[in-house]
Amino acid sequence: MSGVPRLVIAAPSSGSGKTTVATGLMAAFAGRGLAVSPHKAGPDYIDPGYHALATGRPGRNLDAFMCGPELVAPLFAHGAADCDLAVVEGVMGLYDGAAGRGELASTAQVAKLLRAPVVLVVDASSQSRSVAALVHGFASFDPQVRLGGVILNKVGSDRHEAMLREALEEAGTPVLGVLRRAPQVSAPSRHLGLVPVAERRADAVASVAALAEQVRAGCDLEALLALARSAPPLACTVWSPEQALAGARGRTAVDPTAAADGSAAAAGPTPGPGAVPGRRPVVAVAGGAAFTFSYAEHAELLTAAGAEVVTFDPLRDERLPEHTAGLVVGGGFPEVYAPELSANEPLRRAVADFAAAGGPVAAECAGLLYLARSLDGKPMCGVLDAEARMSQRLTLGYREAVAVSDSSLAAAGTRLRGHEFHRTVIEPGAGETPAWGFTHPERRVEGFVRQGVHASYLHTHWAAEPSVARRFVASAAARP
Repeated sequence: MSGVPRLVIAAPSSGSGKTTVATGLMAAFAGRGLAVSPHKAGPDYIDPGYHALATGRPGRNLDAFMCGPELVAPLFAHGAADCDLAVVEGVMGLYDGAAGRGELASTAQVAKLLRAPVVLVVDASSQSRSVAALVHGFASFDPQVRLGGVILNKVGSDRHEAMLREALEEAGTPVLGVLRRAPQVSAPSRHLGLVPVAERRADAVASVAALAEQVRAGCDLEALLALARSAPPLACTVWSPEQALAGARGRTAVDPTAAADGSAAAAGPTPGPGAVPGRRPVVAVAGGAAFTFSYAEHAELLTAAGAEVVTFDPLRDERLPEHTAGLVVGGGFPEVYAPELSANEPLRRAVADFAAAGGPVAAECAGLLYLARSLDGKPMCGVLDAEARMSQRLTLGYREAVAVSDSSLAAAGTRLRGHEFHRTVIEPGAGETPAWGFTHPERRVEGFVRQGVHASYLHTHWAAEPSVARRFVASAAARP
């Protein structure tokens, strides 16, 4: 049971100002001394970085496609434990979700699963009385979605505000805030959206502070907090990485964390030959400005599976962390930092040597590019016999996948849902032993499995299939 007060910040469409309002609200409430839990509907990695900066807590994703609707509330309750307020930023328009799947993965579905009131952020820059018709349509489209009020964004003048308020008063919809145009607090964007916090931290801190001030000045924080507190208790089991691993599917004979009775071994993986006795296997996770895409639950699952998680920065560190037994290189923007990554030859060589020795490596998207021979002509690690380059074409969308073969990450036949999000291509797109076979929306193979390496464009959320974290840690623990 979770009784955390909560709000979902939604909009009629992308570009209306959800991130501005959600981040500003998080920072404004945190500035009042509240413990604020930040969440993002959908698979986006970048917005949660700004949410974390605003609240001092990890930004967490709630994705009903990748994790299943049944995990939305438990994952929310896990992130919001012991908090005074939770703010969930929506994705796209309120009712937009996975293509061809109805409401699946939409903000509306997340709001219903959380029994949370919705605040609609409306870009009012080019309308006056029509705003009432727009809001009425969104409020009445699905009676199970509770629209608690609106925040008007990009309002031009006092006169404009008066017309908007009059129209919405006639429609019976509360106006909970009015924000004027303020380009000075907008965050810079590039080919995949906002520039991540890690790449502009000082400027990002100033931007978030400005957003908080704008929201404090333009929004009725007391009314918004009262609306959040009106959310009814949420009956659900709180997700935990330990319990998720205990109930995970996909155990294999090589999994040293499985006890004789089938439960997860409480003590974690059994060290393999040559491992340091009593030491948890070190799983090195790439971070820094070039590798910013990660779900908080991944590190939590690795830790619960028995690993010691250590972050390193491929832009700065010339060696892998001491005693590295497993390597995770997630998503990010290596294309932006290709010259710097290439210049760090000692680390590239260390990664190549680790992979050549059979060390388990899990690489997603940016990690895939980093393992290639080259990226835009700049030498990379050379683990994979492939070349990567920037492209004008955006590849974006949810995928359904099945593991083609056994690897350090997944047993053959393991099914996962994930998403692709990149403007790069790698040639060839799959190795002799591919990582995944996509079953929807199109059928193709993708990625590379080679010795201990599993590399692919596919972003996955391990909470959906915790056995991959357990299998990976077991592979690390078993290294000679």
